Amino acid sequence: MMASNATMTRYDTYRAGLETYFDRTARQNWVDLTSDVKVSGIRATVRAGRDRMRSMLLDWLPDDLEGKRILDAGCGTGALAVAAAQLGAKVTAIDISAGLVDVARDRAPSGLDIDWRVGDMFDPALGEFDHVVAMDSLIHYEADDIVAVIEGFASRAPSIAFTFAPRTPLLAVMHATGKLLPSTDRAPAIVPVGEGKLRKLLAQRLPGYSVVASQRIVSGFYTSNAMLVTRG
Repeated sequence: MMASNATMTRYDTYRAGLETYFDRTARQNWVDLTSDVKVSGIRATVRAGRDRMRSMLLDWLPDDLEGKRILDAGCGTGALAVAAAQLGAKVTAIDISAGLVDVARDRAPSGLDIDWRVGDMFDPALGEFDHVVAMDSLIHYEADDIVAVIEGFASRAPSIAFTFAPRTPLLAVMHATGKLLPSTDRAPAIVPVGEGKLRKLLAQRLPGYSVVASQRIVSGFYTSNAMLVTRG
């Protein structure tokens, strides 16, 4: 099933807001957050949570990545792309923020097979892959919009690992009142999504694919749920 025009209009609208946020509003905060620079206690919990999440997503990939094509969808400053490439993968790393991709390219060790790109992770022109990983790049979207993106990935890859902001009573209130992160760090419209609803939509709209893993990472002010969807 193809995504509806209304769904993609919402996706495009949010995408434009995210580009503004990461390139103009909070670029330096995210550069610091993803570096070794000392950060405040709140940001330190977010950094630790993201480190744990990245490690888990990499563990979900096969042990032997030699020659495998991986799409890092929403690569940010590039830590996951670099780690996958160091394991032998051929990585296409894309982000809508040109500023963050510049940082990622500058940080990456030489000699790795990484194609750094600025653009839309949903773009079918990126080609086909063995695995897609979208870490914390879909947390700004409603369940319908998330599944629309996963549908697009599924047409090009048999394995998709992604994260979403899980809906819990506490997080729903924190997100709604804008208190999950300090104002200088907040991205637009982080949307808590119920895992049950997401599973139901995936089952309806991705025949032949199954959810084979789901795990939540909680680290202070960082809460994110990873899910692995595979064909067959």
